[in-house]
Amino acid sequence: MFQFNFHDRKIGFALTGAYSTFEVIIPYMKKLVENGANVVPIMSFNSYNIDTRYGKSKEFIEKIEEITNNKIINTFVEAEPLGQKKIIDILVIAPCTGNTISKLANGITDTPVLLAAKSNLRNDNNIVIGICTNDGLSSNAENIGKLLNRKHYYFIPFKQDNPITKPRSLAFDLTYLIPTIEYALNNEQIQPILL
Repeated sequence: MFQFNFHDRKIGFALTGAYSTFEVIIPYMKKLVENGANVVPIMSFNSYNIDTRYGKSKEFIEKIEEITNNKIINTFVEAEPLGQKKIIDILVIAPCTGNTISKLANGITDTPVLLAAKSNLRNDNNIVIGICTNDGLSSNAENIGKLLNRKHYYFIPFKQDNPITKPRSLAFDLTYLIPTIEYALNNEQIQPILL
């Protein structure tokens, strides 16, 4: 087992629009920082700008920037240099919505998170996916399959979110977030992927 020492590691940490997870994900950013990582936060247009019943975007932004001591990347202009300047060693997209998964699988780069992914891949750096989608076992199953079979993509172990009321919904298990990053930094997929 790895030691979870992220000293001198630059970890891009991107959030997309699964707003219900933000409150529980932010403490994991703090754990990464406490374990020596320089966390570079990135947010999609929607996650950066939309207030929801789960919280106000401004409050999430303030917490994230305070924890990471970095300004959130939320525009194309800010995201594009990530690869050129080799600003990050790995990119975590958690939560990663079905919308983002489908675009990653099909080469679409129309948000700061997707451009960060493209920019990161140009350096042969890895991407960690924390899947969080209501259509993972329906319309997005094919796209998940594509990413599972592509080089540089590593999945945080996931399971059905609620098989009774949301039978096609998938969600990653937060307890595996940090170990998955450690494995992915060593070009390994943590197992099992399906819980």
